Amino acid sequence: MFRTALRNVLAHKARLLMTVLAVTLGVAFVSGTLVFTDTLKKSLSGQSAKSYDGVAVSVTSFGQGRNEQGLKEGEPGLGQQTVDKIKALPGVDSVSGRVSGFAGVGDEDGKLIGAGWSNQGANYTPVKDGKNPRYAFVTGAGPAKADEVALDKATADKGGYKVGDKVRVATNGPVKEYSLAGVFTTEDGAVQAGGSLVLFETTVAQELYLKPGYFQELSVAAKSGASADKLLADIKPLLDEKTTKAQTGAALAAEQAKQIEKGLSHLSTMLLVFAGISLFVGIFLIYNTFTMLVTQRTKELALLRAVGANRGQVMRSVLAEALVVGAVSAAAGLLGGIGLALGIRSVIGSLGAKLPGGAPVIAPGTIVAALVIGVVVTTVAAVLPAWRTGRIAPVAAMGSAHLPATSKSLLVRNILGSIISIGGIGLVFLGVSTGGDTGRMTMGGGAFFMLIGMIVLLPLLSKPVIGAVRPLLQKVFGVPGKLAAQNAVRNPRRTAVTAASLAIGLTLVTTLSVLGITIGKVVDRMSTEKLKADYRVSMSSDAGSLDKSVAETLAKAPGIKAVSPQTAGYFLVDGDFRAASGVNPATIGQLLNVEVLSGSLDSLGKGEVAVAEKTAKKQNFTVGRPIKLTYDDGQEASVTVGAIFKDMEGLLSPYVIDDKILSSHSEETYIPEVYVNVEGGASKAAQQKVVDALGKNPAITVATQQDMRNEMGGLINTMLNIMYGLLGMALVISVLGVVNTLAMSVFERTQEIGMLRAIGLDRSRVKNMIRLEAVVISLFGAVLGVAIGIFLAWAVGSTLAKSMPSYELILPWDRIGIFLLLAAVVGVLAAMWPARSAARLNMLTAIKTE
Repeated sequence: MFRTALRNVLAHKARLLMTVLAVTLGVAFVSGTLVFTDTLKKSLSGQSAKSYDGVAVSVTSFGQGRNEQGLKEGEPGLGQQTVDKIKALPGVDSVSGRVSGFAGVGDEDGKLIGAGWSNQGANYTPVKDGKNPRYAFVTGAGPAKADEVALDKATADKGGYKVGDKVRVATNGPVKEYSLAGVFTTEDGAVQAGGSLVLFETTVAQELYLKPGYFQELSVAAKSGASADKLLADIKPLLDEKTTKAQTGAALAAEQAKQIEKGLSHLSTMLLVFAGISLFVGIFLIYNTFTMLVTQRTKELALLRAVGANRGQVMRSVLAEALVVGAVSAAAGLLGGIGLALGIRSVIGSLGAKLPGGAPVIAPGTIVAALVIGVVVTTVAAVLPAWRTGRIAPVAAMGSAHLPATSKSLLVRNILGSIISIGGIGLVFLGVSTGGDTGRMTMGGGAFFMLIGMIVLLPLLSKPVIGAVRPLLQKVFGVPGKLAAQNAVRNPRRTAVTAASLAIGLTLVTTLSVLGITIGKVVDRMSTEKLKADYRVSMSSDAGSLDKSVAETLAKAPGIKAVSPQTAGYFLVDGDFRAASGVNPATIGQLLNVEVLSGSLDSLGKGEVAVAEKTAKKQNFTVGRPIKLTYDDGQEASVTVGAIFKDMEGLLSPYVIDDKILSSHSEETYIPEVYVNVEGGASKAAQQKVVDALGKNPAITVATQQDMRNEMGGLINTMLNIMYGLLGMALVISVLGVVNTLAMSVFERTQEIGMLRAIGLDRSRVKNMIRLEAVVISLFGAVLGVAIGIFLAWAVGSTLAKSMPSYELILPWDRIGIFLLLAAVVGVLAAMWPARSAARLNMLTAIKTE
């Protein structure tokens, strides 16, 4: 029987090609994800370990701690006194301290080099012989003076900088010029991520990023023969356990390796989810293929039964075919996965990120996963056709080559599908009523069962839905249209399974599109409809806080009408930390569209506080009521509520106060943005005036309201495009399913097509009949997928509405129209080969075919 199964596989190579390709694509996605993440994990872990070569003990400071009252206490970092104590320990060879933060380098046009979030600055501390093992200088040396810096080689090359050149460097304050002392190579993560690294003289870096005389980290090197564990035990008593952490270099490298693995797990999970979707869609194609193959071989299998093969042997022969197909597909998928991993690496590299080198890592687990997934998916999909084969009585099988499903089996299927669908829909509505993360999890389970139920019910749905469009097809396309509609519902099981794969893909695409566009509009309204300012000034790529000098400089610049920082801070209210925004009371009303419900914003200028509506209701605050506050420096004050305003999430915190008051009680102020109005309104010339007033700082972005819209819209569109790309694999498999179904359908109907040709249906109309059949099936699945997708998007959106006051479901009819048009195109393309084959049949030969 196994030899028979193998001969059948070889005899039906063309018919099984689409199945092999579908499984190969799914397995390639899985194995490619595993190879890519394993390779990246090994490379990054090796890079991390290399960066800690020679570090016996690493000490990290978390900054000042807080006491029970929430007030800061202790030192801001690791002071020189601590460094000297560690140096004096026996076994310590050297100690180097490090401080770091944002630093951006501009090119000759003043544009920022590298990604803003990964542009870093740090101090250069010679360890031995005037060198530091972290950095290998290719030209020049490390900075030794306050007006010198060193640059990583990639940044120096991009900017065209050479030793001795003047380099414009921006931190969070005004741009400064430094002399380039040296160019180096490094394994630093910021550089590897596509950013830049600027090295300053130590005292300069301390002033920029922390406080003179203090470090954020210490790297301790041991003398020859000294134990890292012994050094760690000696160092710990010298530190404040509440605000510092000490560990060996080996432990730190291992910890970072775990963090790398954890970070990559999110990427791996996302890619594997989409691979799973592709494989799930592929199951329908495999099931359809084996169902039709078994149906076409009914008489052959009946003869095997008649000459002595029992039901189990016949069933096992079909499963053996699936096993062979799965094994071949898995092997091809594994090879394809390696190529896919290299492709992903190349794409990420083209986006500017520098991934560490190294050969692809093909772990034994990846090979096993590829083989198991390929074989199991194919075999599971073939189980039901194989089981049905074993149940066919030999005499009945010899009498009919088609044996359609009985009405009893369809009745059972319809009842089961209805129960599952109703249960799934019920869970979705339960999730809507529950809301929050819990509701969305419930909704996810409901969506899964609803999809399964709908797939089970598709044979029942196909007849009335396709029957409804049959008159239109007949009217527009004549006889080919009528025959296409009849053929589409002749075998409702086959039509349902073919349409199901397209329905699943378009359900996901539609859900993501509706949610993405709706949320984009919500954020757009939240961020721009409430914004009166002509410009928003912020650090490039949200790289950190603006210096307080930015608002002061702009306020003095000619042509500037109104300026207000949006300082992010907090204070204690009744013992709880509360987020607060510091603004300019005199101008905030000109820059933000704050809807005041009671009181007046003018009260901010009198030292009073404005409270958002939700917070005021929760705390039972009213205008005129005093509130006891404790500022960041521990000073207590009684402040009166001067205004209550409608919540402005994303723009203002629940508490708003005069920026001068908030800043005066905090050593470090965090200013994410400054709002600006110019005389005469926004224009390119006015925008350039703002840029010039800030010294053409490459690290600072001056965004118009349209820039802000584009920024958010671009982010959402990028995410949607990534999702579309990942779901494209499932849609490709869906197309293969349509091709396979039509090809086998044409084979089954060879005699019928010959008869149609004999009574006058010419080749062009035969082609039209096959094409229209494909379009009908594709659109049936697409319409169902779009409908379910809209329903799920509404359900998920209902749980988000409470956290987004201006949420309103938006249906992107243009995109939905494109999805349906693409489904029709898919049908036309999928029908090309089967339609051509049907039209080229010799009518006499076809009529004689059994």
